[in-house]
Amino acid sequence: MSRTATVERATKESQVFVSLELDGTGVTDISTGVPFYDHMMSQLGKHGGFDLTIRTVGDLEVDAHHTVEDTSLAFGQALRDSLGDKAGLRRYGDALVPLDEALVQSAVDLSGRPYLVHEEPELVELIGTYDTTLTRHIWESIVATAQITLHVRVLSGRNAHHIVESQFKSVARALRTAVEQDSRVVGVPSTKGTLG
Repeated sequence: MSRTATVERATKESQVFVSLELDGTGVTDISTGVPFYDHMMSQLGKHGGFDLTIRTVGDLEVDAHHTVEDTSLAFGQALRDSLGDKAGLRRYGDALVPLDEALVQSAVDLSGRPYLVHEEPELVELIGTYDTTLTRHIWESIVATAQITLHVRVLSGRNAHHIVESQFKSVARALRTAVEQDSRVVGVPSTKGTLG
């Protein structure tokens, strides 16, 4: 069974299209008008092993906030939709990912309950035109609509680009494990019989 989802989200602030295939090969095609965010979402697809297409047109004349937020919300919804009833999944995933001097640890639970723990040092305000305070909000938005628990801890790093990018790579690898099918799991991986 193909685990795919397509989400379209339209508001007065943005128009978003997201197509996600969990069992892909990491092929990405991302265009939001926010170059660094495009680069980060490409990391999420590539290192998660997801085929991911994103097309967003937002009110960038205001700033990037609405564009990034709405795209992240749509991605989270696509992730949730593509998981179906979650039967046979590993459910949990974690990853420790270095990028030169930066080191990030991530853990995910496809719990059906949104919860975020995010630990990141103070960063320079901008990477190019990207507002670094958006990184936490990206995770908040994905967690809210995907209905997952996510912990992201920056353990070391000096370069802001490396610190943010290693977060996306680490979350991608944790998600890659969590969404895998496990032949030893019968039904939903919960003693409650449901996730959520």
